[in-house]
Amino acid sequence: MGIELLCLFLFLQRNNNVQGNCNSGSAVNCEDCLLSGPHCAWCFQANFTDTSEIHIRCDTPERLVSKGCQVNFIDFPVSKVITHKNKPLSEGPQENNSDVTQISPQKLTVLLRPGNEETIQINVRQTEDYPVDLYYLMDLSASMLDDLNTIKELGSTLSKEMSKLTSNFQLGFGSFVEKSVSPFIKTVPDEIENPCRGFRDDCVPAFGYRHILSLTNDSERFNEIVKKQKISANIDTPEAGFDAIMQAAVCKEKIGWRNRSLHLLVFVTDADSHFGMDSKLAGIVIPNDGECHLDHNNEYSMSAFLEYPTVGQLIDKIVQNNILVIFAVTEKQIHLYENYADLIPGANVGLLQQDSGNVLQLIINAYKAIRSEIELEMLGDTDGLNLAFTAICTDGTVFPHQKKCSHVKVGEAVTFNVTLSLSACEKNRRNIIIRPVGLSEALEIEIQPECSCNCQKEADANSSMCNGSGSLECGVCACNPGYMGPQCTCGENDSPSSDSCRSSPEQSSCSGRGDCYCGQCVCHLSAYGHIYGPYCECDNFSCVRFRGLICGGNGDCDCSECICHSGWTGEYCNCTTDTEACISDDGTICNGRGECICGKCVCSNPGISGSTCEKYTTYVDPCSSKRSCVECYLATNDQSQEECTEKCKLVDVTISSKEGRMKDKSVQCLLQGENECVTTFVMEDDEQGKTTIHSIMQNDCPQPPNIPMIMLGVSIAIFLIGVVLLCIWKLFISFQDRKEVAKFEAERSKARWQTGTNPLYRGSTTTFKNVTYKHKEMQMGSATDLY
Repeated sequence: MGIELLCLFLFLQRNNNVQGNCNSGSAVNCEDCLLSGPHCAWCFQANFTDTSEIHIRCDTPERLVSKGCQVNFIDFPVSKVITHKNKPLSEGPQENNSDVTQISPQKLTVLLRPGNEETIQINVRQTEDYPVDLYYLMDLSASMLDDLNTIKELGSTLSKEMSKLTSNFQLGFGSFVEKSVSPFIKTVPDEIENPCRGFRDDCVPAFGYRHILSLTNDSERFNEIVKKQKISANIDTPEAGFDAIMQAAVCKEKIGWRNRSLHLLVFVTDADSHFGMDSKLAGIVIPNDGECHLDHNNEYSMSAFLEYPTVGQLIDKIVQNNILVIFAVTEKQIHLYENYADLIPGANVGLLQQDSGNVLQLIINAYKAIRSEIELEMLGDTDGLNLAFTAICTDGTVFPHQKKCSHVKVGEAVTFNVTLSLSACEKNRRNIIIRPVGLSEALEIEIQPECSCNCQKEADANSSMCNGSGSLECGVCACNPGYMGPQCTCGENDSPSSDSCRSSPEQSSCSGRGDCYCGQCVCHLSAYGHIYGPYCECDNFSCVRFRGLICGGNGDCDCSECICHSGWTGEYCNCTTDTEACISDDGTICNGRGECICGKCVCSNPGISGSTCEKYTTYVDPCSSKRSCVECYLATNDQSQEECTEKCKLVDVTISSKEGRMKDKSVQCLLQGENECVTTFVMEDDEQGKTTIHSIMQNDCPQPPNIPMIMLGVSIAIFLIGVVLLCIWKLFISFQDRKEVAKFEAERSKARWQTGTNPLYRGSTTTFKNVTYKHKEMQMGSATDLY
């Protein structure tokens, strides 16, 4: 109990600044209270409150203590981490791989209250000389013939190179082509027997996936197996590669994957892979079940019956069986498999030459890349669980929101901080696993939601405080069936008079906001808050608001009245009592020239300003204060005399039209108005202290512009400019004419015709001759002669 009280006091100190109101009225028992917020606690002290104010039992721990609840009667579950297994990380090479520890801790239980956060620290170090299992999965379609010839000695060379990196290395081999059904292959009997007919005679029939060599440290055996392999062929370009990866991952016993080793699957192809519903083209509609289906010949027996696996199914099985995939693909396919690798944890992609000449170096580089990265992955039920990762890598650099460290040397330790939180309460526990990608060791975490109250375990059945008709749980009666009321004193069929539920005869029963049972009001539930009181006359949501918040967010609403929190005052609880902002440099409040009201200085004297009344005017110009009176006097044509008199009264001055002489107490004033006129006047005080102004004159006023003269000047200027332009135009035309005449004279002097004769001249008279006229005249003459 002492430890629990200590934890509670520490949490009280930590939550002094927690904002929020647990006392919303919706919590009528301990469990409801805990669900109200992560900072809410329940007081189960007997007689802590009136039976009609059960909701007061739910509040923050510090407020419950201030209300009189003893600390040992406060039920406040706190999130914490319980460590069950935490072996230290292994250092250096280990003789027995079963004793290797590459992650710590190994097993935890997290008691997690919804809304709270708990952070755990995970340390990871890759052990040196860790065993490696490498399974070489090769596409044996016809286009891979040259690749098959290249890798005939791969086993020996690969074992030799890997021996430099690990002393415990095993090698296996498998191959794939395509589902042996139409339309993926030709179904003519001769084509089935030899799908390469026409260009080769030694092709084997197409097959989906065939496991050929289990993992072994005999590299020569690997070479012998590879040399015996023959190619096959199919129609379409994509192959059954994902079928093969699925079987290689789930057939753990037949492949020979060891529990404590690095599982590498090298996938070699020059084509894309079928996935998902591609097999519906062949009428195959049964989804892939993710199980091992290798027959006695180590061939995939369900190739023609099950669909290709989806990418999601493939990822699940690869992660579940701790497989690291290395895609060795040609240049045409590399971008496609890079997209696949982005989805598969720990996957790598390497560019394969057309004849697989660089496959050895590709595998070595991929292995080194895998060993230089440490990335965490999660398994299990993570729905509704919030996980936030922070990586602290070897150089101490912190990477928020990352669960991966790169450029890590084997033997170096890295740290990950994992923050867990639940957004809602759950009744059941959940288990999750966090492990480094590619490693068999993992951290097991059991998440236990803290949503129940310990005081419920001490419930008093048929308690006398509940009239023997209910259990006393956490200070509140839980009535047996058929009974009701705060103390279970009323049966459901009882119907006494409702007069006791009225505050006065003219009032409605329970103020119209509740039902009368057994002479007591049971207030209705409200979406706005809590309705309470003996007659349901009170609530916690009808108080005044400031900026949309009840009691300005700085107080509690109690029976329609704001009860301000400490440090706040006012009707709206919007006025702070903190005077820190009002303290001046010399330690006084508002420099002694004002009052601190609502955290701000209100200066007492006119002319004093500043946040602490530190700015004030040492001299006030007496002339400027009389400006409004004088200007009104000068504009009496526009304003009434009564208005000017009122303005002069405001500044305690009178205007005199008499010219006076300058006296010793007279002040000669000079003011410049908005119209830039200079106004002079004399101001003097008499023996009674009254101020009189006389000799008001307005001088040096700028003269208004002479509009007619301006218009005349502009007109004359336009006329003169026009005349000048006409003269310039006339001179230009005359110059052009003279130039043309001179040019004409020069050309005429060069003419070759006789002087005085113009070859271009044509007379204005044109003569036409009628050739028949004379003939007719002669005929007429002959006829005359006949007579």
